Amino acid sequence: MISTPRPQVTALEEGAIFDTKEMEASEGVQWPRHKASEESVLVVTEGQLIVEFPETKPQLIAGQSIVIPAEVWHEIIPDPTFKAIHIMPKGIRFTFAGGQATL
Repeated sequence: MISTPRPQVTALEEGAIFDTKEMEASEGVQWPRHKASEESVLVVTEGQLIVEFPETKPQLIAGQSIVIPAEVWHEIIPDPTFKAIHIMPKGIRFTFAGGQATL
């Protein structure tokens, strides 16, 4: 059985209101399409990525950020590699396409 490479996610800090995680991936890594129960912010620290929404595909480079709206399906695509900090409210829940469980 061939396994698809997965993105690396590392917990950084937990606060009273927000949590932060470092996300990193390279070309060929499958980041599953998902949506979240609350909005969050993604800050690119290295490389670049594309955030594929239903109607737009913004490309971000190091130093740029994007607000990910609540309940909007999206996918993070390395272009070709990136590292980013994901800032999200505590209690956020993720739903993944294809019948994968929520987190």
